[in-house]
Formats: sequence, C-alpha cells, structure tokens
Amino acid sequence: MSTATQTDPSSNPQAAGVIFVQGVPTQETRLTLGGAISVSPMAIGTWAWGDAKWGYKPEMFGDIAATWDALQDETSGINFFDTAEIYGNGESENNIGKLLKRNKDANKPAPVIATKFIPFPWKLSYPSSLLNALKGSMKRLGVEVVDLYQIHGPIHLRSIEVVAEALADAYKQGLVKSVGVSNYSIEQTVRMHAALAKHGIQLASNQVEYSLLRRFPETSGLIAKCHELGVAVLAYSPLGMGRLSGKYSAANPPPSNRSFSNYPMEELVPLLTVMEKIAKAHDTPMTSVALNYTICKGTIPLGGARNPEQARQNAKALGWRLSDAEIAELDAVALVGKAGLFWQHG
Repeated sequence: MSTATQTDPSSNPQAAGVIFVQGVPTQETRLTLGGAISVSPMAIGTWAWGDAKWGYKPEMFGDIAATWDALQDETSGINFFDTAEIYGNGESENNIGKLLKRNKDANKPAPVIATKFIPFPWKLSYPSSLLNALKGSMKRLGVEVVDLYQIHGPIHLRSIEVVAEALADAYKQGLVKSVGVSNYSIEQTVRMHAALAKHGIQLASNQVEYSLLRRFPETSGLIAKCHELGVAVLAYSPLGMGRLSGKYSAANPPPSNRSFSNYPMEELVPLLTVMEKIAKAHDTPMTSVALNYTICKGTIPLGGARNPEQARQNAKALGWRLSDAEIAELDAVALVGKAGLFWQHG
C-alpha cells in the first residue's frame, strides 16, 4: 500500500494534501498539487506529440491517440499529461485538445492537463502577455480552465513578483486551477512561493530536469526545499532523452539533437550496467528502473511515450519500489550535472 508525505498545515496552511510518494507507488496512488488537482505519481510529457524536433508528422496522430488511450487504461492508472505552448508552436496542445474532445464525446473522464507559458525576455507587458498566451492555450486545448499553468523558465526580464501577480490574476479569474514554475532555482522558487502566498495561492510545482543523469536538483537541496514549501517537484527528462532506456549504446547513440544530459554513451556504461542488473532482478524494463528511481527521490517523473508499447513500459514503473540498497547502488554511479546560466537554474 502506498503512502505519501503530507505538508504540515501549521507551517503551510495553503499546501493541502500529499505531494510525493513514500512506499510503493501504485496505479491507484494520487497526489495533490496546490491543494487543487489530484494526479498520478507519474505523468507523461508530450513535447514529442507535435514537435518536429522529435520527428513529429501529422500522420502520427493515430499512434498518439492509441498511446493516450493506453495510458488511461485502468492497468496504467496515469491521469496526468504535460504540454506547453511552445511545443510544436502549439501543435502539441492542438493534439491534446482533439484527444480531450474524444474523451468528452465518449463520456470518458478528462485527465489532468498541465501546460506552460514561455516568458521570452521581450515579453514585458504583464499580466496581458501571460493572460493572452493562456487564453491561446485554452483555445487549442478546448478547455475553459487549465488544471496547472506553469512558467516555462526563469528567462523573464520582469521580476518574479510581477510574474506572480499575473499568475494570481489568472487564478482569480478562474482560468487556472493551480499554478507552477519550471527550471527555477531555490531562491527563485522561494520568491515565487512568497509572492503567490500574499494572494492566498499555493505554488503547486517546480518542474526541473531530474534523473540518474542529473541529480543536481537533489544534491543542491532544491527538492528538499520544495517539499518544505509544499511544492511538488515534476521531473522532466527522467530517461535522459532516451539514454537510460536501454535502447542506445556507444555503437548506437541517440540523435544528436537531444541536448539535455548530453553525455557520450561510453561514459554511461557503469550506470547502465547497474540499471540492467537491477532491471533483471525485478523482471522489469530499464525505463521503469529510471522512472521508479525518480519517484523514490520524491519527484513526479514526466516520461515520454509515442506509442502504446512505450506507454506500457512506462507504467511498469508503478507497483514496486527500489530497495534502499539499490538506490544507494544507483546513487554511486549516477551523474550530478549542474545548473545553467540561461535556462536551467534549478
């Protein structure tokens, strides 16, 4: 039976519910973000569901639809999807909008949808730039309210407090159920949390790159600080853009445009060897070892899936938990990574 950590209401009354799993994550486990949305312990990132960077073409929509259905099957239990206005210049959101309509027409419940605002430095007019972008996302998604609306990165020239005011406007207008950030450092997260708290709004999440190839959010203390504030940590690129899937090797490296955690595959042999050993011991794919690791570390991983088989492989990360000894063994060969100057502050 899964358990989860609950924030202390005496120290943070806005952070109602559980924000990360302790114990075994299951298909039935649900976490509460921002006291407002109930999500599975794993999400699906949909950058590849509309962006040419990942080789997307319109004729692939059938595979995406089948993947969407497989992920929401009761044997999967995944109800949480993450997209962004910039993914394929809105095409990912358009595709998710079509899928949400299919659910509605079939009288199926809608999953939780998170999307993001890209705060390019030249966007100086707040709250209008954020609200206009949000309404564009809502139109593409075909929704009247966004479940989780996130700032995509700390690249805005306006202050965090100004951006927080814009998020608060969206929240007070009933356009969003919860708000989050992405790629924020500890200091930036604390500031955003404090600015939103003045409006009685809990910062729901901080989405950062976290995996066995980038433990920086853990070793820097960011994950611990987020949990202290009642902020869930969403882990993007938990499979190192495929490098931790078992699909690639030094002789067969991933495509060169996969920039996050871009280590030569030969440097990853010690890590992949340990992962393979643990995967065999649990009779599970290497992908599920990588995803389960991020769950054990107190995050919600955003795995990618472009076909039903990949969806089923991701779902195998649920229903079991790495032992403390296995986590320590993985820690010993995992990479730490670092923060970036422009994008990845967290």
